[in-house]
Amino acid sequence: MRVPLSWLREYVELPVGTTPEDVLAALVRVGFEEEEVVGFDLTGPIVVGRVLSFEEEPQKNGKTIRWCQVDVGEAEPRGIVCGASNFHPGDKIVATLPGAVLPGPFPIAARKTYGHVSDGMIASARELGLGDEHDGILRLAELGLDPEIGTDAIALLGLDDAAVDVNVTPDRGYALSIRGIAREYAHATGAVFRDPAERLVAEAAEADGFPVVIDDAAPLRGNAGASGFVARVVRGVDASRPTPPWMIARLTLAGVRSLGVLVDITNYVMIELGNPVHGYDLATLTGGITVRRAAPGETLETLDGQVRTLHAEDLVIADDSGAIGLAGVMGGAATEMGDGTTDVLVEAATFDTVSIARTARRHKLSSEASRRFERGVDPLVAVAAAQRVVDLLVELAGGEPDGLGARLGGVHAPRAIDLPATFVPGLVGVAYTPDEITGALETIGAEVRTTEGGWSVLPPSWRPDLTDKWTLAEEVARIHGLDRIPSVLPVPPSGRGFTSSQQGRRRVANALAAAGLVETPAFPFTTQEQNDLHGSAAGSHLPSVRLANALDGQAPFLRRSLVPGLLQTAHRNLSRGLTDLALFEIGTVFLPQDGVAYGTDAIPPLAVRPDAETLAALDASIPPQPRHVALLFAGNVAPKQPGRAAEHAGLEVALDAVRTIAAAAGVEIEVTQGARAALHPGRTGALSVRGAEVGYVGELLPQVASDADLAGRVVVAELDLDRVLALAGDRVVVASLSTFPAATQDVSLVVPAELPASDLRDALVDGAGDLLESLRVVDDYRGQGVPDGAKSLTFALRFRAVDRTLTAAEATEAKLAGVAVARERFGAEIRD
Repeated sequence: MRVPLSWLREYVELPVGTTPEDVLAALVRVGFEEEEVVGFDLTGPIVVGRVLSFEEEPQKNGKTIRWCQVDVGEAEPRGIVCGASNFHPGDKIVATLPGAVLPGPFPIAARKTYGHVSDGMIASARELGLGDEHDGILRLAELGLDPEIGTDAIALLGLDDAAVDVNVTPDRGYALSIRGIAREYAHATGAVFRDPAERLVAEAAEADGFPVVIDDAAPLRGNAGASGFVARVVRGVDASRPTPPWMIARLTLAGVRSLGVLVDITNYVMIELGNPVHGYDLATLTGGITVRRAAPGETLETLDGQVRTLHAEDLVIADDSGAIGLAGVMGGAATEMGDGTTDVLVEAATFDTVSIARTARRHKLSSEASRRFERGVDPLVAVAAAQRVVDLLVELAGGEPDGLGARLGGVHAPRAIDLPATFVPGLVGVAYTPDEITGALETIGAEVRTTEGGWSVLPPSWRPDLTDKWTLAEEVARIHGLDRIPSVLPVPPSGRGFTSSQQGRRRVANALAAAGLVETPAFPFTTQEQNDLHGSAAGSHLPSVRLANALDGQAPFLRRSLVPGLLQTAHRNLSRGLTDLALFEIGTVFLPQDGVAYGTDAIPPLAVRPDAETLAALDASIPPQPRHVALLFAGNVAPKQPGRAAEHAGLEVALDAVRTIAAAAGVEIEVTQGARAALHPGRTGALSVRGAEVGYVGELLPQVASDADLAGRVVVAELDLDRVLALAGDRVVVASLSTFPAATQDVSLVVPAELPASDLRDALVDGAGDLLESLRVVDDYRGQGVPDGAKSLTFALRFRAVDRTLTAAEATEAKLAGVAVARERFGAEIRD
């Protein structure tokens, strides 16, 4: 909302010397967001001049210029070159003299052009910033002005004014007017506010006899499309009269283009009082006015020249010929005021906010009128707006008011709001006194009545946003200054902090990041095919949650696995030349149970805490959403270096990352042979904790990697992190450091080729006893010296005692005890 300061001064006292920045600072204090200061951006000398004479001089380029002698109130006239041809000797014009600067910036200087030294410039309205039209120079007689020669044209035309631009939020539509901003400035500074509507309502003449009917057959939200309608007739207007320069300047600063005196007056009153006003050429109307919903298939040519097919929900203004305007949005071309208009029907109405908003969006036709109506207009100001237009039509267009008109509705019946005395201080956190609370509410125009335990508050007609005690509390805080609200950080109760599961997730994420992986959160949306492929071991069709209003129609399902998102991220990085990738994501997956219907239409109302039964029903309508952690490796884990080949990311890298997760979670993860639909057979491992399967690790099938536009070997892993942390429990794992040395030994065992290494490892652990500190597989050999169908697995064992230094014999004895168990279970033999 742009507010010219000269206009603001008419309704609120601005101290002498008040700058636009001062006004913005005051409005910020009452909750408005400042945008900018707008002005005409010109400086003098710019004066009134008279064209004494001119000589027309045709040029080689086909253009004819005029060499003019211009009296600017100096001893000698100035010679000025002008290319316009719409003026005559004796015309008074605006002369911009050397040293002036016009908007652009465009500095004026004496310069040689067309064989003459032009000592200034004769300005057009567009060059002065007064509009977009450029039909020639600005002739002051066309504005009804006859000033003295040499008069300062900047002050004469209102070009010394400036406007402040503030952002008005949708809930404060009353501030889309000079009246509203003036009231808010008064709230901020304590200045005296003079409401222009009070005088206009008191002076409004009675008018009736013009037939107006509100026939809304399809009210929205129980509200009629129009709750009030005022019509007034003014006869004998002269549409050719000029709009006075002060009005043009104010409209220009407010961001509205001058379109002739009749339209300018209606726009001026809309900005001044906040109620859009429309004028009809009375001669073009057929019969009376009816406010109704559009008929099916009805069309209307609006003022922008477009023929629009109307919707049955559109509210229209109609006469006996049909629709003549989209109510509250834009008038129709058939009844437009023009150069030949002599009699005007003035309309000032109050329309339903939802109806106007829907019509404007449906036709993609946002206007200054719809912008105000859809935010809510004061229902009592229509009479004042109509009277103000009548007064200006009489004053500026030479019209005469007629007793013909109409007035329907326009009543205000506010709902009283109960405000407990302790509510505002308790909510805001400021110890407001009762006088401060009631004073603030009365300042904004509310009527406050004392009740037992508090007050009953009737909001003013221009504040439809005040609907409950919370909005009233906001007004009290705003009027007394938001800076009074203390900034106090809440102190958490002793012993609170992250839950054990939150701490576990944080440890896992930090450990993976420290190991060199990059966390890449992805959107949780995918396709049914990706869910079937990555969501289970078999790759069969799985139940998935389909979104009713998906962001991407190609991916309307919620993910069952994190792997599809990692594949998309990897593809995006590869397309940008990043070929060596180590990625992870921790996020929720959505695992609906087969045969269970999810979702509910029983959404509880806002601002009401649901009961336990409702909350249970809402919880039951949501599918299980466990948190998973997924990994992806592609490219190299070590680049090619002098004397060393590149090291490709393989299954062993993913297994190391899985062990990192296990260590951070405080569990031991076992790896056994597994199978997944998307993974290579023989290169897939099932991950389990104490016998409970928690995830998988493996290499993508070449075709799956190719379908994802990934070249080379791609290794992935995914674990149910919630289950891993639940199996870990709340225990704290603390490693003890022994002061005694370790004894290391190796053993190579020949076993059947199909025996998983983890089973053989478990046998060694069971047999070796408490002295065994760790063991790991260091070799898997199959070839010469090993029977067909067998393999040789080599383990590195480390033994340590907590109370003494082990002897080699004790370590060997423990190792052979483990071998004995392996022999008993699997027929393992020590390889020679």
